[in-house]
Amino acid sequence: MSKGPQIPNKLEHWSVERLKPYERNARTHSPEQVAQIAASIVEFGFTNPILVDGKDGIIAGHGRLEAAKVLNLSKVPVIQLDHLSEEQKRAYVIADNKIALNAGWDLDALNFEIGALRDLDFNIEVIGFSDEELAALNDNDWETDLEETVTKAGENLEGIQGKVVVRCDSTYIDEIKEAIRMYVDSHAIQAEIQ
Repeated sequence: MSKGPQIPNKLEHWSVERLKPYERNARTHSPEQVAQIAASIVEFGFTNPILVDGKDGIIAGHGRLEAAKVLNLSKVPVIQLDHLSEEQKRAYVIADNKIALNAGWDLDALNFEIGALRDLDFNIEVIGFSDEELAALNDNDWETDLEETVTKAGENLEGIQGKVVVRCDSTYIDEIKEAIRMYVDSHAIQAEIQ
């Protein structure tokens, strides 16, 4: 009989000083991104608790901790994941960040929602998109027919060459390159990514 997913049963509030960042955390947080997280906390509240192990170590939420420090918060919400093995903790530190990057956007819905927020005079700076990304979204520069071209059944695409240019905030360039690499690898496409 397999065990079901563990569901933590308690949200706690811990002092910022008690939390111990994971020394080998591979995810980085630029000062600009920490400022975005802090602005989000101010606007929406601390809606995403920091996840910790049974020894005060952070599993997920390093950026949120940095933002809490910027905001001079003395306590933050935490959820203990003390049921994880050492191997699971190490893996989840990566999985928590990577799995989120695998999501996509419904560009029509995104454009509609951002437009609606603008119409309501909401400060859209707190949603995390740069001015360049918003301009590209307005110009439909995020859209591409690459997916349709690559996946058309029965067509011989051998020898076809094309160039895809992605304009984005430099903060996300490594993630975008990785996503493109994963896409071309999973579709056996030969590509040069610069």
